[in-house]
Amino acid sequence: MSKKFTILIIEDRSSLLRTFKENLENAGFSVMTASDGFEGKKIVELGGYDLAVFDYKMAGLNGIELLKLSKEIYPSAPVILMTAYGSVEAAVEAMKCGAYDFITKPVDIEHLIHIISNALKSSRMERVEMALKEDFERHSPFLGIVGKSPAIQNALQEAKKVAPLDSTVLLVGETGTGKELFARAIHSLSPRKDNPFVAVNCAAIPSTLLENELFGHEKGAYTGAYESRLGRFELAHHGTLFLDEIGEMHIDLQAKLLRVIEEKKFTRVGSPVSVTVDVRLICATNRTLEDLENSGVFRRDLFYRISSFPIVLPPLRERREDIPHLAEHILSRWRRELHNPDLKFSKEAIEYLKNQNWQGNVRELFNRVERAAILVKGDTIGIEDLKGKAKDEDLISQFSGIEDAEIWLKEETKWRVKEVLKRCKNDRKKAATLLGISASKIEDFLK
Repeated sequence: MSKKFTILIIEDRSSLLRTFKENLENAGFSVMTASDGFEGKKIVELGGYDLAVFDYKMAGLNGIELLKLSKEIYPSAPVILMTAYGSVEAAVEAMKCGAYDFITKPVDIEHLIHIISNALKSSRMERVEMALKEDFERHSPFLGIVGKSPAIQNALQEAKKVAPLDSTVLLVGETGTGKELFARAIHSLSPRKDNPFVAVNCAAIPSTLLENELFGHEKGAYTGAYESRLGRFELAHHGTLFLDEIGEMHIDLQAKLLRVIEEKKFTRVGSPVSVTVDVRLICATNRTLEDLENSGVFRRDLFYRISSFPIVLPPLRERREDIPHLAEHILSRWRRELHNPDLKFSKEAIEYLKNQNWQGNVRELFNRVERAAILVKGDTIGIEDLKGKAKDEDLISQFSGIEDAEIWLKEETKWRVKEVLKRCKNDRKKAATLLGISASKIEDFLK
């Protein structure tokens, strides 16, 4: 990892706490610890950690109470709960309260490090998407989805009609068009809204691990399975399971998924016992499933089961009339974050945004506006701020002659952090929020 992340561990068994601390530090993490809920509460209130691991049952505040507190005070930090008393009810409660994962003891250290690494990798994108969602929800009657173009309005109307039903929905659209945002909106408007929404990116998990991720496993099911683990289907019981990029799922696993859809039952890896679940399924793909099905890499019967109600999400370049509204909504968040109500786009900048191709769609637009808002000199964002050319030329000039790539990257990072600090008037806490890191890491980057 390019930066040293700080992990907070709260565990009441001192020997286990030492083991966690030693192994995580050996893996390159900085570790903060507490031995009970009282001590842990004080550390949580101070923040400064990138991820937290809480024991479920402890003296003082228990793991769920600490999870709620952490999400309230430090919402960007993923939280993992662990317990020696695993149950479906406890896992569902943890997921509903915002836990990244719920694991049972005894904990395999390598498995825990793997979960922590995945959580840290995804946390930045989750913060971006959550910020976008929160900002949009202030301005849209439909859970944050902005746009008046016919294409997006048609998709919204279809989503509203299918939301109260239990029909399987297939969201089709390019990367960054808002498929998960639509899936969450459908869930929020359904009778299942008070139960878990669980998302799985099928493209981000190796095919050999995806079955285990979806259906869980029993202790001893395979080498390294030192504990039983619930799969995403069980965690989504009575709620909604969102399978993103389902076209990437291996054809052998598709047969098992089809059985779950048809029978509402499955077996964990290494178990002969069937588990019954009540789950509403929403799938998404950025590929044409008809082409996959015709090429033999996607089952025809599964295709028909999941595509009974398809919703096509248009790419941003096909609804250019929405771009000014989207850009303005995104910028409104940065006005608040930067305490600069005068921040605005020039007319030329808006035209520039409207004429871009936007291969990354709304996600790319968000990133472009975010960067410009943080680094612009003055109150008006122009074309050059959106292009970023001036900043890149500054970098080239400042770092010319540095041949070592690692040193170059370190100096570039330092320069970026200084620019954000300057924009935030040296407010380290605000700068850390914008950069997606803990305030304690600012000094590390400036060394």
